[in-house]
Amino acid sequence: MKTESLTLTQTFQKFFKSEKASGVLLICCTATSLLLTNSPLGIDYLHWWQISVGGLSIEHWINDALMAVFFLLIGLELERELYSGELSKLQNALLPLFAALGGIALPALIHYALNAGTPTQAGIGIPMATDIAFALGALALLGSRIPASLKVFVVAFAVIDDLCAIVIIAVFYTAKVSVGYLAGAIAVWAILCALNRFFRVMHLAPYLLGGAVMWFLMLQSGVHATIAGVMLAFAIPFSAKSEDETSPSHRLEHMLHQPVAFVILPIFALANTAVYIGADWMHSLGGVNSLGIVLGLVLGKPLGITLVCALAVAVGICRLPSDLRWGHIVGAGLLGGIGFTMSIFITNLAFAGESVVINASKMAILLASIGAGLFGIFWLSFLGKKRL
Repeated sequence: MKTESLTLTQTFQKFFKSEKASGVLLICCTATSLLLTNSPLGIDYLHWWQISVGGLSIEHWINDALMAVFFLLIGLELERELYSGELSKLQNALLPLFAALGGIALPALIHYALNAGTPTQAGIGIPMATDIAFALGALALLGSRIPASLKVFVVAFAVIDDLCAIVIIAVFYTAKVSVGYLAGAIAVWAILCALNRFFRVMHLAPYLLGGAVMWFLMLQSGVHATIAGVMLAFAIPFSAKSEDETSPSHRLEHMLHQPVAFVILPIFALANTAVYIGADWMHSLGGVNSLGIVLGLVLGKPLGITLVCALAVAVGICRLPSDLRWGHIVGAGLLGGIGFTMSIFITNLAFAGESVVINASKMAILLASIGAGLFGIFWLSFLGKKRL
């Protein structure tokens, strides 16, 4: 990984600023949703999200349609990282790759150890996720007290983390598959790839139209419809020049940053953090599923990230950037425990129709994410003071 005597690209800086501001807005939306849910308006507020529109509830439209756009942006960001970003060179990609693997494996093992053979075993994917917006928002609070290469490291492992979460959703959270619809979705994707690879169609309209058709077919197939967003991202023409604003992929990523950061994710937070805090909330947090989520995010993430990175460096597979210390990796691991968006998303899939378990899981995610964020900020702030 390059040391930050180098200048971060304009694309990365724009991405960092939008994610930072989005994190602040998400906190406000979460607080608003919690207050409304636990106020006299709570029943009406919860009911509003279940109103049926076009055969689907408003909450369903948000989680299946709007979040497909979010996953499209994640796919575009991943494509950029793979072709021209920090993941484009194997030497640069290895450390965040091992960080992501460690940050996925240990939280999953912790949750599984506590929940194996129980009805809540399906929640194993919940503590695997990292929320990029909140993690970068926390880093932004520290300003120049941390090396810029730490920001790049966090983004790189969080993007890989998201990719793994997408694979987990597709493979493990698909109950029943309609082969015909799935084949149709794959056929549309193949056509879009052909438009890109062989016919070099550079207009966005055919891809967006094909993406909408692919989303509908994926929705009917039983595989979660948001996967269509990621597939579409890799069908859209991309330029290896990171600052080439004529690239359809670059233009679409630029167009989506603001709507996703300031519209889609805040709406998702409002709809999915409507957590009812009852008199027995402490009891619900004592359940094995909640313990698995909290321990996985707060303890498993930093330990997994740090230990696997240390092992990879010790055996000579990769190296630590010269401007980073192991304390920075620990701090990045702590911020990796901010699950939020992806963790809540997986919760809805893992426990579909089980409102009590979903409510308890979301409460555990919120508390764990707050704790991980605060621990990470205090830790990195302490390191920054020592550095100064």
